[in-house]
Amino acid sequence: METTPDGGNLSGVRHIIVVLSGKGGVGKSTISTEIALALRHAGKKVGILDVDLCGPSIPSMLNAQNKDVHQCDSGWVPVYVDQEKTISLMSIGFLLEKPDDAVVWRGPKKNAMIKQFVSDVAWGDLDFLIVDTPPGTSDEHISTVDALRHFHLMGAILVTTPQAVSVGDVRRELTFCKRQAFQLLG
Repeated sequence: METTPDGGNLSGVRHIIVVLSGKGGVGKSTISTEIALALRHAGKKVGILDVDLCGPSIPSMLNAQNKDVHQCDSGWVPVYVDQEKTISLMSIGFLLEKPDDAVVWRGPKKNAMIKQFVSDVAWGDLDFLIVDTPPGTSDEHISTVDALRHFHLMGAILVTTPQAVSVGDVRRELTFCKRQAFQLLG
């Protein structure tokens, strides 16, 4: 398995899927959560990395919003959302003082946080890591794909709704995936 010097914490992850959309509010986080739950139901061990730094909704969706992230020798320990420890989650939502605190950061700080999530979370052995992203094709998306490129990045699932504006935005997301040489899974 390929690794980078600062990315050893993903060495036990077999497959990585990134969930993308050009438009907000189309259900990326819901799809990410449902994929994780379906994979768990199929007997897989799953992690979710929520890189939607300004809108971290997955902790609430999985009823894990009041949990704490802890440190271990190999980095941050993700939050387990079930007693069987088959779904683990890392989100900036766990690092905020209050759940409604806004994350008002410029691009470089967001990019550094994403890189830190990729390199410093002690995921352990996972069958799948689902990466939930913010809307659009911004620095955060490029940082996410670049940081994950050296691992078992399966590809992307694009989410849209039937409205013309959403379909137009997802077309731009298709262009992003092509430019990044990123396989489309669905």
